[in-house]
Amino acid sequence: MHLKRWITGGLALPLLILIIARGGAAFFGGCIALVAGVALWEFYRIVYHPHHHAVPKIVLFLGYLIGIGIIAAAHAGEPAAIAAILTANLILAGIVGLIYFKTVPTISEILFKQLAGSLYIPLLLAYLVMLRAGDHGVAWVFFVVSVIFAGDIGAFYAGTYLGRNKLCPSVSPKKTIEGALGGLVANLLVGSLFLLFVLPPRPWGFGLAALVAMGAVGQVGDLFESVLKRAAGVKDSGGILPGHGGILDRIDALLFAAPLAYAFKAVFV
Repeated sequence: MHLKRWITGGLALPLLILIIARGGAAFFGGCIALVAGVALWEFYRIVYHPHHHAVPKIVLFLGYLIGIGIIAAAHAGEPAAIAAILTANLILAGIVGLIYFKTVPTISEILFKQLAGSLYIPLLLAYLVMLRAGDHGVAWVFFVVSVIFAGDIGAFYAGTYLGRNKLCPSVSPKKTIEGALGGLVANLLVGSLFLLFVLPPRPWGFGLAALVAMGAVGQVGDLFESVLKRAAGVKDSGGILPGHGGILDRIDALLFAAPLAYAFKAVFV
């Protein structure tokens, strides 16, 4: 498992750097749209498990279409358009509910899960797109990605070798308090390097508090996905990343941390 994680990470790292730094804002937005699409597919696989066949295809199509629209609006720098797209999704879901209510008894639950998925994945990923489009966008995206991925690694190895006390056993039996603390230490170490050498000068007190907050909400994001998987009886969101699981398994913490990083930048720019 450890070897698979490092091989996958080593192969993915050059691609990640290329996507963030070398492709331009449009290329980055397109890649995020692709990630959103795959993550939505994994999300639907989890929340509709094991009755995926009972979900009307129009519900899934609408979810993917709304996801692409949200990312496109974020790339265009139009927050109002994002709100309009989410509103349209709710209205269209209401229409679909009326059409299928008689033939699909669980249509309300199906639609609420699709609506939740649009908020959970493309909306939160849109913050990365908006972060990339702003001043020093490449540095800011590298900042949040590096901080969160470092926290994932720190939590994994601290939990593996030092973990004794369970963090939230009802949700994720393997996660420990020691692992969570190790992840926060890694967040602070990597984030401090960015604050010191990469990002424009910031007040250190607020910067360190922001790093702790990003690390903490990232761990909440990780546990939130575990809640979804445990409720569905699914181990991983997918198998596209050997040693890591699926795309959603890899970005679950990043989803919750991205809005906080965007807010952190907005306060001081």
